[in-house]
Amino acid sequence: MEKQYFISLWLDTRRKKANGMYPVRLRVFTPSPRKQKLYPTTFDFKEADFKAIWETVKPRNEHKEVRKQLQAVVDLAESVAEKLEPFSFTDFEKRLFTSKGDAANVFWHYQQIISELKRNNQLGTASNYELSLKSLKGYIEHTKGNAPEKLLFKEVTKKWLNDFERYMLNEKQRSHTTVSMYVRALRTVFNRAIKENDIEKSIYPFGKDAYQVPAVKRVKKVLNRQQLKKLFEAKPRTPEQERAKDFWFFSYSCNGMNIKDIALLRYENLQGNTLKFFRAKTMNTNKENLKEVVVYLTEFAQKIIEQYGNQSNSPKQYIFPILNDAKDEADRRVKIQNFTRFINQNLKKLAVAEGITGDISTYWARHSFATNAIRWGGASMEFVSEALSHSNLKTTKGYFEGFEDDTKKDLMEALMSF
Repeated sequence: MEKQYFISLWLDTRRKKANGMYPVRLRVFTPSPRKQKLYPTTFDFKEADFKAIWETVKPRNEHKEVRKQLQAVVDLAESVAEKLEPFSFTDFEKRLFTSKGDAANVFWHYQQIISELKRNNQLGTASNYELSLKSLKGYIEHTKGNAPEKLLFKEVTKKWLNDFERYMLNEKQRSHTTVSMYVRALRTVFNRAIKENDIEKSIYPFGKDAYQVPAVKRVKKVLNRQQLKKLFEAKPRTPEQERAKDFWFFSYSCNGMNIKDIALLRYENLQGNTLKFFRAKTMNTNKENLKEVVVYLTEFAQKIIEQYGNQSNSPKQYIFPILNDAKDEADRRVKIQNFTRFINQNLKKLAVAEGITGDISTYWARHSFATNAIRWGGASMEFVSEALSHSNLKTTKGYFEGFEDDTKKDLMEALMSF
């Protein structure tokens, strides 16, 4: 079997330091993929000294002690790398630069996950972990009177978790949904630490006979056929209400597409009378089974694109001017949140004025599509699963391929026939 990595010491002569010496780097090279990374050490040498100490077969007596210190650096790196199967630079760096005691510290593992999520631009999930971590620190400060520097995995027991839950519900007045989100993040931290052999499975505090994460079942609210008809025919009182209504029904008519996916649509996704794209939600969580979503555009949806779309229709141009001037992923996230809030606030005003409901949101568009497609659209459960891009119904995957394009298009047209 081909060796996955090669480790050596290298004198970096590209730039001389102020002391007239050059830094020694730990060099790690992988042949497949061909990649090299250099890591700092505490050693500096002149070229002649490095050759006399490290590059010679038989160093002089006065150099043997320093050579042992250099060899210790290589030996440590080798011992870390040989435990990785397969070898990866990310895991290598994590283990090489982990300080003593970090592996047993819950807070340290949280930071590792948060950093990884941010590198992957999964800012929403990263924010959930940050809030979870903040809640743990707040609870410890409440019970001990000072801000904690660490939390050991072994300290988190069934009793500790039950006390934390009561504190969040009673003292902080958080909902069961919020507590569930925070504790599920902590459970993931535990599972990951066990998987990486940083802690023993015996201290795992979750499970049937241990602490159970609060199970909160969300009620998916929908508009029925009569409510949809009334809202669709409602006359908006302001331009903002009209825009909010148009985008809500665009979401509904496009397989219940969520607002983030709408904002990220580019003209290259528009192919004839269809939109073809991958859901942003699955781009990082389900890379091995990415499934293209195909939306057949109704006459109404095409009208919304013509009315609100950017003037430039170059392939990489966003269809809608929601993210036109976004600077980075963080800025995109804020703009999507603001646009979602804009739709919810203005559509709610219109719905209340029409006597429909005061609790409507963009989520209702997705839920309404799913349920009404089955109730009166004539769709099967399998079709709706495909339309919503649900990847967990593997048993129906073969059946998805049996739908004719004309059938899909006819159904989408029927959904807008109030």
